[in-house]
Amino acid sequence: MNEIFLDTETTGLSFQDGHKIVEIACIETRELIPTKRKFHKIINPERNVPEEAFKIHGFSSDFLKDKPLFKEIADEILNFINNDILVIHNAAFDMGFINNELINCDREAIQSDKVIDTLKIARQKFPGAQASLDALCRRFQIDNSHRELHGALIDADLLASVYVELKGGLQPDFQFN
Repeated sequence: MNEIFLDTETTGLSFQDGHKIVEIACIETRELIPTKRKFHKIINPERNVPEEAFKIHGFSSDFLKDKPLFKEIADEILNFINNDILVIHNAAFDMGFINNELINCDREAIQSDKVIDTLKIARQKFPGAQASLDALCRRFQIDNSHRELHGALIDADLLASVYVELKGGLQPDFQFN
């Protein structure tokens, strides 16, 4: 089974307040080795982008107006994900948005048993320490200097590296005799 590292960017913090996805990205690995398969879409949220959100990801309402709607890419994202395990940092946030969008376009929600939340893993492994993606990159010495703004594809790639470290590195059981 493959792992899908997924991230989104949104117009705000709560889908319950009418905020929507503006970007979604997935990077596929097989047994934590990149397969080179990626899914990346910028999406028209059918609403304005508040200034606070623009400052985080850099997508303006004007830039997004001619992008596809989520309902136009829903089947494509579901086909990419297939039945693989999703690895997401702060999964409740991203899955809330994704499942809300899926339900709004008459698709089934993705079940939580298909999701690994790296925020939960980090909080269990390092209680009381900062557990943001940036903090974990610092902890594991993962270079994120190319990340000027939040971006779903960049963040999914960083997340894959962080997850490998959370799991003990690429060869946690390797020993010299």
